[in-house]
Amino acid sequence: MSVAQLAKELERSLDDVQEAMLYVKGADNIEPDAKIPDLQIIQEIAKKLAVKTRVVAPPDNASEDDQKERDVTPRPPASAELLKPRPPVVTVMGHVDHGKTTLLDSLRGADVAAGEAGGITQHIGAFTVTLENGERVTFLDTPGHAAFSAMRARGAVATDIIVLVVAAEDGVMAQTREVIQLAKEAQVPIIVALNKIDKPEANIEKSKQELTQMGLALEEHGGDVQVIPISALKGTNLQLLAEAVSTQATLMGLKADPTGFVEGIVVESKTDPRRGKLSTAIVSRGTLRKGSVLLSGLAHAKVRGLFDHNGQPLNEAPPGTPVEILGWRELPLAGELILEVETEKKAHAVLKYREQEAQREKIESSSDEIRKKEEEHQAKYRAEREARRLAGRFRVRGGQRVKQMDDNEGKPRVSVIIKGDVHGSVEAILDVLETYNSNENCRLDIVHYGVGNVTEGDLELAKAFDAIIYAFAVEAPQPKFAKDVNIRSYNIIYRLIDDLKEQLSNKLPPVEVEEVLGEANVLQNFLINEGRKEVPVAGCRCTKGVLKKAQKFRLLRDGETVYDGSLESMRHLKNEVDTIKKDVECGLRLKDTKVLPQAGDILQCYTTNTEAQKTDWDPGF
Repeated sequence: MSVAQLAKELERSLDDVQEAMLYVKGADNIEPDAKIPDLQIIQEIAKKLAVKTRVVAPPDNASEDDQKERDVTPRPPASAELLKPRPPVVTVMGHVDHGKTTLLDSLRGADVAAGEAGGITQHIGAFTVTLENGERVTFLDTPGHAAFSAMRARGAVATDIIVLVVAAEDGVMAQTREVIQLAKEAQVPIIVALNKIDKPEANIEKSKQELTQMGLALEEHGGDVQVIPISALKGTNLQLLAEAVSTQATLMGLKADPTGFVEGIVVESKTDPRRGKLSTAIVSRGTLRKGSVLLSGLAHAKVRGLFDHNGQPLNEAPPGTPVEILGWRELPLAGELILEVETEKKAHAVLKYREQEAQREKIESSSDEIRKKEEEHQAKYRAEREARRLAGRFRVRGGQRVKQMDDNEGKPRVSVIIKGDVHGSVEAILDVLETYNSNENCRLDIVHYGVGNVTEGDLELAKAFDAIIYAFAVEAPQPKFAKDVNIRSYNIIYRLIDDLKEQLSNKLPPVEVEEVLGEANVLQNFLINEGRKEVPVAGCRCTKGVLKKAQKFRLLRDGETVYDGSLESMRHLKNEVDTIKKDVECGLRLKDTKVLPQAGDILQCYTTNTEAQKTDWDPGF
């Protein structure tokens, strides 16, 4: 501060401040516009003038533009002379088990399907294939399983062309419809690959009709959607499919700017036990090299290594290339944008700003809930205060404090910890768990979830919450380290969900199930003398099953229960018996003598058994 500024802040005359400065060590220059370099000297001068000081942050006069500068955004479109042709990004989509991975295997001559658990894809794979004519195409393989809709939506955003695989024997299925919908929303061209034409039950024409009904204008009907019948297993017509993709890409004229800062999209992210945090990404602009500083959402990386889909190191990744990036400090979320910044310092500044923004949005979104809770609390407090006032101030004193009860106490609950190999898998599992809707019968608590192997922290959490750890396609610790912890390893999503359903069912109390043993029609009601009293006896004929004296009986009149209880006596002719078979007549006397059976009533003999309950949760597959 200058001396004049200090006088203004202190609201004292310049002479007073200059006089005070004479008694402060180090305050030599007392000219009005002389700067005082040290904070301690300013505090001393204020002290001499009997004023207290407080250090505060400078006022934030940053405008909207300054705020924008603190964040990074994609660059504006490049000029035409900078653009160079790039390989197309083709996403293979379709219903589960229609042969997407086998098709990709045949295209690149490698065996992925055999390595997939249960033959179903649960990750997004990205790789480059060089066609016979020398053109390169980047393929994305997406899961067709119902649980992975979020992954498919991401695949549709990052792509130029969608190859829709339809099995000729099944035709259009649920996920096929979903893909067509996604493609229409994202305005991405579709090429249909009719797979499994080598099977005897394949019906190509029926499949084509179903596709037309879904609103796809096929080429043979004057539209622009190409349909290529193929057999991924036998390799039939794959060359035609490759040419169709190549033609479509040429028509689209795909170009990108290989210069300047890198932009890309995260396809998948995972934690490798040996190499740390990795993400698979597709570069959409610029050329990615080692040493680049990348930002994605709230994660940042200094690129330590680049690898292709075979795990071979790359020196650089031009636009349209799928690449595995090593060097993330935190795991980026799949589907997020990747942007390159100049330095790590800039990256940290942007992250700090983004975190503040996220925090602010969170506060804004939850402020209504907070207000509502506050009002509820106030209303409850006022009601209690009023009750205390009416009861007289001193009468409520003393007595034990009531233990606060949780609404859910005493209910069965299953606590789980989810660990997966990649972010997309964990997200898919959580999406399935979101559909659980039977919390009133048995609560399902997700204690923690994350990407990577099961750690000691997870084991501690599991012990504290008595939770089950589900390790999805990751390594579980050895049993000697994981004492008293239930760890279940799976690599197929629906087996994991089936196991969880079993755990939930085991926690449910058994239910009583009625089993009707027999039925009898009441033909007539008699009154007989038992000692000095007259008691009613129902003359019946057994019409179904067996009547057993020891079991319970129910008397039904016009569908309504008149009596439910046990028998006093069961007679056939004059003899007391224990059972009556079908089509045999008998006399039945109920325990309750006030109930009078009438002709036309039905007597049911039944027994109750306890059965284990099953959860009614239906995850949708």
